[in-house]
Amino acid sequence: MLQKAIKASLIAGQEILNVYNSSDFGVETKEDNSPLTRADKAAHDAIVAQLEDTGLPIFSEEGGKIPFEERKDWGPYWLVDPLDGTKEFIKRNGDFTVNIALIESGKPIMGIVYVPVTDTLYFAEEGKGAWLREKAGEGDRGQDKKLEAHAPKDKKISIVASRSHLNEDTAAFIKRMEDKGYIVETTSRGSSLKLCQVAEGKAQLYPRLGPTMEWDTAAAHGVCREAGAAVIDFETKEEMKYNRENLLNNYFLVYPKDWNENFYE
Repeated sequence: MLQKAIKASLIAGQEILNVYNSSDFGVETKEDNSPLTRADKAAHDAIVAQLEDTGLPIFSEEGGKIPFEERKDWGPYWLVDPLDGTKEFIKRNGDFTVNIALIESGKPIMGIVYVPVTDTLYFAEEGKGAWLREKAGEGDRGQDKKLEAHAPKDKKISIVASRSHLNEDTAAFIKRMEDKGYIVETTSRGSSLKLCQVAEGKAQLYPRLGPTMEWDTAAAHGVCREAGAAVIDFETKEEMKYNRENLLNNYFLVYPKDWNENFYE
């Protein structure tokens, strides 16, 4: 299943690059005023073509709405964002990803995040660790790097924030960490790469104090879980769950599980 999902992400990534390197993105505006391109559609079709023979339901951002009454009794299912970071795609800054997660009992037990522009793959399967593969499209598995998130050793920390959605709540959160004595460096990334930065150890904290949907976070959440990073719902103070009736995520925090800090005061 993991290899099939990885293959789906690579094929979708190539479809995205075909549009990225063209002169026509075919940009449309969806009902929620978010952008949609030819690349979103092509990536969706490619992923569905690869995963449909698994026999599991596929819930994709671009696959249409599926009522909660229909999906509430699902067992394992695929949760997909064919092109996460469409705004970054349109800006041509490379910070966009293909996200594929396998969800079971509300948890991402498998996560695949592929970065087409850099040909970089993050992937994880429950109980088998989280990994980074460079030159993924070339099939080079020999240099896979195990991902491990750890608490900072001193008061110097890196906080990753959204490239397109930095807001007052996030700025206030960063100020609170500074008031606790932390020396904060902030970096901006787009798409699910922000969660992956914590899983990879390049950042220690990602406060998402703005709107996201389940398909935006599930795949990278799966990577974080296996890398030792927590993805905690800001309201419930518990691990974020999936296949909820309301697909809009609450605010959440991503940080190494071994970091003993109260982030909520």
